[in-house]
Amino acid sequence: MAKSFLLIGKSGVGKSYSLNTVPENKYALISVLGKELPFRTGKKYLTTDDYTAIKNAMLKYVSMGVKNIIIDDAGYLLTNAFMKAQGSEKKGNLIFELYSQMATNFYELVRFSQTGLPDDVIVGIIMHEDKNDFGDVKPKIMGRMLEEKVSVEGLFATVLHAMKTNNEYIFRTQTDGTGVTKSPYGMFESETIPNDMNLVFTKIREYYNIGGKSNE
Repeated sequence: MAKSFLLIGKSGVGKSYSLNTVPENKYALISVLGKELPFRTGKKYLTTDDYTAIKNAMLKYVSMGVKNIIIDDAGYLLTNAFMKAQGSEKKGNLIFELYSQMATNFYELVRFSQTGLPDDVIVGIIMHEDKNDFGDVKPKIMGRMLEEKVSVEGLFATVLHAMKTNNEYIFRTQTDGTGVTKSPYGMFESETIPNDMNLVFTKIREYYNIGGKSNE
């Protein structure tokens, strides 16, 4: 079973920028929106919001020896599906079916990233943050069915929160009581770490004993 983690945060708090610490040949990037990375790089990446294409790409990357995969702006898989459906008139049961399919597709993608790939692969899924009615920080999604019936954060053992505090860009590894941030006990030495994606990959590999720092 592959290892996966969720990274959430507002725009501009270093989610995608954290990839600049990872050597270009040490990860594959799938970008739902196709935005340019916020740092100088020659990194090539796939742009698609098609679930089948994403799954096939992950299998292809793994067959090429890639051990780290990032799906950036994953929340827009839901947004794009909803916006594309706006061109057709959907009422009653059709609206329910749309949200049901959106929830199913997203859930199956997350589960595939865990159960459909080898044990030594790590998949990071990056999403924007939102707040619930109680002010708790959570992944930003579209459709109450996915939120109420699935609980996206519940699908992951590790949920990191990208933030900017005191002019420093960090990842929170444990909740401060106002969000869904979490990680297995002992994976990280502190409740906050630098926004360093390579560090995240390394700590996950060390914790689960799947390659350690070398990632070879």
